[in-house]
Parts: sequence; structure tokens; C-alpha cells
Amino acid sequence: MSKFWSPIVHQLTPYIPGEQPKTSNLVKLNTNENPYGPSPGVITAIEIEAGNSLRLYPDPQSQRLTDAIARYYQLKPEQVFVGNGSDEVLAHTFQALFQHGKPLLFPDITYSFYPVYCKLYGITAETIPLDEHFKVDVSDYNRANGGIIFPNPNAPTGHGIGLDAIETLLKTNRDSVVVIDEAYIDFGGTSAVVLIDQYPNLLVIQTLSKSRSLAGLRVGFAMGNTELIAGLVRVKDSFNSYPLDNIAISGGCAAIEDKAHFEYTRRRIITSRGQLVTQLEALGFNAIPSQANFLFVTHPRHDAAGLAAQLRLRNIIVRYFNKPRIDQYLRITIGTEDECAILTAALKEIVSGQ
Repeated sequence: MSKFWSPIVHQLTPYIPGEQPKTSNLVKLNTNENPYGPSPGVITAIEIEAGNSLRLYPDPQSQRLTDAIARYYQLKPEQVFVGNGSDEVLAHTFQALFQHGKPLLFPDITYSFYPVYCKLYGITAETIPLDEHFKVDVSDYNRANGGIIFPNPNAPTGHGIGLDAIETLLKTNRDSVVVIDEAYIDFGGTSAVVLIDQYPNLLVIQTLSKSRSLAGLRVGFAMGNTELIAGLVRVKDSFNSYPLDNIAISGGCAAIEDKAHFEYTRRRIITSRGQLVTQLEALGFNAIPSQANFLFVTHPRHDAAGLAAQLRLRNIIVRYFNKPRIDQYLRITIGTEDECAILTAALKEIVSGQ
């Protein structure tokens, strides 16, 4: 604590990201990174960009990338906003669209950055409990609010809801902005982007970190009505006019444009997820049906924290959340086939007491 801090700093409980270990001999299944590398086109684009152009400021509108995203999703460029990772896009969203004096609604089990942003920006929040199956029930959000946000699929559970449910939510909350955080949408869900032109209160946020293997490049984006996007731009330009550097813009464009690589790695992860579910269930685990690149699992006879500790002793890292309702679950990122095999073999040893 410091006497020089602003008062708000004393009140903050910062978001704690998953561990990024300093050693390389670990099977790292804790932060939902893509186990496969980015498109070769991304590497080429970065190599080309890493030259004399780095002495110049990047395009503050990141127009090349905005245009590429708009083409991919069949939107107008003015319906797209880009930022330094989806976390920055979310931060600008909280500032630009959720400060209306009424509570922001989001699930009780969800991305833990949401309450952090609420505290940082002075936004009142109300958490809506997931049902007994850890699912979002959109009928629970039919109440006074200053906005609604949740991931689809949800994190850390992996559950997703369909477009019909999202459309119901949009219709019953026409005076509020509804933000669908689609960080994991490409692993089994259906994007709400197709509803943007019908509902001016819808904002969809995505990232290149997961399905396009660019967690280290930091590229996120929002898509929605032009008025919503204009609000984000005003906040961005009051904070940092250059959120994306030249390398990120070029790499992001290449990732969006390489559809073949995207489809290949995405389907490979989906296949591995199904195989891992079968293997874990054979060991007695219960896995929540997942549409993401991770599984949320529990074992009826083994404490989750203990399982995580035992895996760590075997150089395998998974994510454990010591929080109400989910403290007996582990979130396990879908790794390569070899990494999943190593995980399964280790868990077989642990649960059998070997």
C-alpha cells in the first residue's frame, strides 16, 4: 500500500491471469492457448513488417485489419473496432457503454475480468446465478439493467447458448447494450454476428488469441451497430490512439485471410476435445459439455485442488479456481494429441493411486 496511490487503487482486486511458467519442460494446459502455431502467412507478414516501417507510427484506425475483419464477417468497416487484445476492447466497452447508473448483469460464474472492470470504472454489477447445470438462462436477465455481458461459450464452464436464446435476450432488453464475448466461439458455437444488422443494441467481441493462435500478438475486436463502434472509438482515442502496432496489424490480417489453416487447427482441437472427454470419463471424471477449447471437469472421489497439485508434480499445469460452486472443478486446455495423452496417463496414475 502507498500513500501516493489514488483512492480507487486501494479498492481494486486485480485480475489474476493463468500462470506463465518460466521453464519449458511443462505440459501447459492452463491458459487456453492454441497448441498449434499460427498461419505461416502470419510469420511471413511479421517478417516483412519488421523493417524500416517500424520507425513510423501505425495507422490509428488499423484500417487494413478493420477491412479484413469486415470482409470476413460480411460487415461494413465502420461496424468493426480493433484493440490491443479483447481485454482492452472489453475495457473500452465498459467505459463507453455500461455507465448508466443501473446494474450491469453477468453470470456468477464467468470471466473474472468483468468484476475487475466494474470496480475500476465505478460500475454497479449484479451477478445472475447459472442454473444447476452451469448454463445461462436468458429469462433470468429480464430485469432492470444498465447492460448485459457474458461469454458464449461461457468461461470457465465451456457451455454455450444458441442464437435463438441470444435473440430472445436482445428483444427483451432493447434499451440496454447486450455484449456477447465470443473468445471461444470458433470451437463449436454459432456467432451472434449474424444478428448485428437486426439489433442495434448488440455488440460482439472476439479475439485472435484462441482459434488463430495469436495470444502473443494481442489483437481483439468488436463488431456491432455503427453508433456502438463510434462510442468505442471515442474512448480509444481519449486513451491511446495507436493500440495496435504495425506488426500486429499485418499479422492479424494474415491470420484472418488464411481460412484453410484456421479450419484445420480448429477441427483438430475439436476432435481432440471429443477424444479427451471419452478418456477422462473412462477414469471417472464428469465433464461439462464444452463448445470451447477447454474442458471443465470434476471427479467424485478426488479433490480438485489435490488433483491440480499432483499434476503439477508431474510437470502438467491445469487451471484451478478456488471459488464457490466451482472449487471441485479443473479447467483443462485442449493440447496437442501428445499432450492430451500425457495428461490422461498422469490422471490414470493419480486416480488409481499408483
